[in-house]
Amino acid sequence: MDNQQGGKRLNKYIADSGYCSRREADRLIEEGRVRLDDRPGTLGDRVRPGMSVTVDGKPLAGESEKVYILLNKPRGIVCTADPREPMNVVDYLDYPARIFPVGRLDKDSEGLLLLTSDGEIVNRMLRAAGGHEKEYEVTIDSPVTAEFVQRMMAGVPILDTVTLPCKVRRTGERSFNIILVQGLNRQIRRMCEALGTNVTHLRRVRIMNLRLNGLQPGQWRKLTEDELATLLGSL
Repeated sequence: MDNQQGGKRLNKYIADSGYCSRREADRLIEEGRVRLDDRPGTLGDRVRPGMSVTVDGKPLAGESEKVYILLNKPRGIVCTADPREPMNVVDYLDYPARIFPVGRLDKDSEGLLLLTSDGEIVNRMLRAAGGHEKEYEVTIDSPVTAEFVQRMMAGVPILDTVTLPCKVRRTGERSFNIILVQGLNRQIRRMCEALGTNVTHLRRVRIMNLRLNGLQPGQWRKLTEDELATLLGSL
């Protein structure tokens, strides 16, 4: 364990503070933006009790209580923490601790989004090989035929690749439910466009064991202990 080896690794200390992911912390360290006490931090450094860590001259508070939030993201809100984006989701939520979104949900879509101060869980959830399910409700501007469902399920050529097989179920004349295990950029919209139709409404209702349930657009809540335990146990 870190403490048994003489403190916590610098990148993990930064991630545990909620500042960013461990990978992003590595980048900050390599760019010379992190100082340990009065010297530049290095990738191999460990933080021991009493040491100070600063990023861009601002002190970190060290490990803090981690926050896990489910938001029903409204349309028009952008899944970024970048303050240069006026409709960024972090400013929209205006939570008192530093948090950032896990993954993305495009600006024109709504639904379930996880935000957290836990930098480590971000890397674990975004691993492409994880095969973690995400479920969506979709409405298109043409009839959902049996052929359309089969072609969506089998894989659709987009972005110089073919999408992985997925689960698709017709729910109405022009609506369907789809469960993906990958997250290509605007994947569902591109799949539909490749099959000659356009998405008119898209809502994410589930990420792994986390469900939208009764959250209305703009509403949020913290994960329950059971939800968090199940989520962490599956990563």
